[in-house]
Amino acid sequence: MTQPMSQFLLGYLPLVIFIGVAAAIGLVLLTVAFLVAYKEPDPEKLSAYECGFNAFDDARMKFDVRFYLVAILFIIFDLEVSFLFPWAAAFGKLGIYGFWSMMLFLAVLTVGFIYEWKKGALEWD
Repeated sequence: MTQPMSQFLLGYLPLVIFIGVAAAIGLVLLTVAFLVAYKEPDPEKLSAYECGFNAFDDARMKFDVRFYLVAILFIIFDLEVSFLFPWAAAFGKLGIYGFWSMMLFLAVLTVGFIYEWKKGALEWD
């Protein structure tokens, strides 16, 4: 190999070492977990569990509205976090328009949160 090519490939050596160490750690953790794992599960642990209902009931049964309210609550907080981080990172460049746009967005999410609260989605009986 020529000198410039070997210098170029030598620049990737830390990346290759990092990938090798990460793969080795991953394999060791998987192997240890497989060797240490409890291997006699009971029938209850092997049974299917889905949304709080038996897995073999009628597929057209009605769901409790609390499941939908929890899903809406998750979306509210998921959207809030996914938009707040980039906004906070670029806060200095956005100016007053960016600030008030985010305040409007947070106000809409707050209205949704208050709706969930009034509907009792935060109280699981």
